[in-house]
Amino acid sequence: MTAIPDLAAIEARDAADPLRHMRDRFVLPKGVIYLDGNSLGAASKDVFIELEKAAKEEWAEGLIRSWNKAGWFDLTLELGDKVGRLIGAEPGETVVCDTTSTNIYKALHAALSMRPDRSVIVAEGSSFPTDLYMAEGVAATRPGVTIRLEGVAAENIEDLIDDSVAVVLVNHVNYKSGELRDMAALTAKAHAVGALVVWDLCHTAGAMPVDLNGANADLAVGCTYKYLNGGPGAPAFVYAAKRHHDQIQQPLSGWWGHARPFAFTQGYEASPGIRRFLCGTQPILSLRALKGALDVWDDVDLDLLRKKSIELTDLFIELVEARCGEFGVKLECPREGARRGSQVSFSHENSYEIMQALIERGVIGDFRAPNVMRFGFTPLYVGYRDVWDAVEVLRDILATGAWQDKRFAVRAAVT
Repeated sequence: MTAIPDLAAIEARDAADPLRHMRDRFVLPKGVIYLDGNSLGAASKDVFIELEKAAKEEWAEGLIRSWNKAGWFDLTLELGDKVGRLIGAEPGETVVCDTTSTNIYKALHAALSMRPDRSVIVAEGSSFPTDLYMAEGVAATRPGVTIRLEGVAAENIEDLIDDSVAVVLVNHVNYKSGELRDMAALTAKAHAVGALVVWDLCHTAGAMPVDLNGANADLAVGCTYKYLNGGPGAPAFVYAAKRHHDQIQQPLSGWWGHARPFAFTQGYEASPGIRRFLCGTQPILSLRALKGALDVWDDVDLDLLRKKSIELTDLFIELVEARCGEFGVKLECPREGARRGSQVSFSHENSYEIMQALIERGVIGDFRAPNVMRFGFTPLYVGYRDVWDAVEVLRDILATGAWQDKRFAVRAAVT
């Protein structure tokens, strides 16, 4: 059995970390160990620089001229290519716009339009709820379309995919357990029977390398406020392989997706390429904040990022089980680093109260019903000593029963 590393060994890892310098680019509150980057990423200093310039110069001084002079109109494409580099897309295959939910709606409609002779959407019963809600909304607008769910209609999603399926909507990383799916294998399975796949990359982009084109992906969506650190409610993104661009039809045919938006013609004509996924006027200040967040990634080696992610999460699992196992915590994510995203999930019958006690002590993770504590590890600003210190706080809360204070049982609106 491998010996548990001591504090000196932990600090030596931080000293040798090739990504350690990236931490200085973020604003992190003193006394806080932030392990919730899988829900909302920390702010980078670059974000505030971009916001100030956009607000005080481009908006206040440039006014409407900034749509042209400051490049506002093409920001959705410019930032789309920045995201695209991180997810294995070619230039012109990704656009930043709207919300993940809205983009799922558009992508599912697009996939159904490309398979008009098919009527089934396949998804995961354990999916993040908005994916299922949007799938239900799409099905409600298209007579005859039905939904098959993994864990309901069959145990494994692969068993649900046949020649009646138009599209498979699937999360690359499960939001609750952190389990990672084999993207290439599932895409190949769907393609073998003529189905398309929409990948949800919300818990992937910025956490590990992704190779959409290498996996022969069709469509993908994702958010930018988690591991990409774009800010609360930052615009999401949608990807479509170039081979599909001319066939894509999506129902939210707003003027930004028009081929000539400033011609002001009556009839809708979709823009060529990825722009056809756009709908209405986009939130420029939010986009400029995202630009600052994405500029940080120009200096990041994604293979090093993934290596550190696995090391951090491996260490956390090892220390929690060694130091806190006697108190009833149970691992709820894959033990093998290659099979999980950049998060660790543990369950306990009093997970909510324990998490609230952790947050009060400066260790911030989150809770997902009914009994899961999630801890997200963003390698750009989380260090090995953070892992050690977080586990020590967790052990103290469990050992002393501090979580039993009644105030920790009061449920907040956001968990």
